[in-house]
Amino acid sequence: MMGSTSDNVIMEIERVPILRFTEEGKSEVEAIVTNESPLTIILNGQELVTLLCSPTGLEYLAVGFLFSEGLVNGKDEIKEIMVDERRGVVQVATEKGEQSGEPAFNRLIASSGGKGLYSYHATDAQSRAKVESQIGISPQQVFALVDEFVHRSQVFKATGGVHSAALCDTQQILVFTEDIGRHNAIDRVFGQCFLSDIPTDDRLIITSGRVSSEILLKVAKKKIPIIISKSAPTNLGVRLAADLGIT
Repeated sequence: MMGSTSDNVIMEIERVPILRFTEEGKSEVEAIVTNESPLTIILNGQELVTLLCSPTGLEYLAVGFLFSEGLVNGKDEIKEIMVDERRGVVQVATEKGEQSGEPAFNRLIASSGGKGLYSYHATDAQSRAKVESQIGISPQQVFALVDEFVHRSQVFKATGGVHSAALCDTQQILVFTEDIGRHNAIDRVFGQCFLSDIPTDDRLIITSGRVSSEILLKVAKKKIPIIISKSAPTNLGVRLAADLGIT
């Protein structure tokens, strides 16, 4: 069972003593920092990867990661999910009982999440159909959603040390997540949608992180037509968005 929002915030932060230096001198104070923990994902009995992440909602992150990597394509493929929060382990068993492709076992992925198990390339877009959608959104609706998005981020307000991501329609935020990694935050959104049967068609993604090619391809895989970010895109992110019909 998932804990409350306040419980999750408590798990994701820690108070530490620090020396603070200012023009007036130094002082001993207590600072709030975000927690970072390893999450090991075991797929069908084989250790697949260890992610460095925030320590809550581990099943959402694990399933979202497996979906993004193409190792799980539908909820009906999952036979069992076992979560050991104390050890930071999620075990996923699928009906097939085997991985697609050649998994890179025991790989550690840093919180920046720059690469998954399999590298993303511009050529990935060539085999991906354009995102078809009639959804429209006004600038005023974008500003309103981003304003709500910013005010939702309790851990960021406390620490400044996490990224946020959200699935929205044009009126409201439907799923909101935080993680020390921007890739992890988006995988958490998709993991929650995946396990809770939340549709992503004609929805949009808001992210606090930059929109690189990998982020763009994650979103394209869910056929989401619009990405909103507080940060900048990369040149390849822009090109892929144009190729795939994503705003």
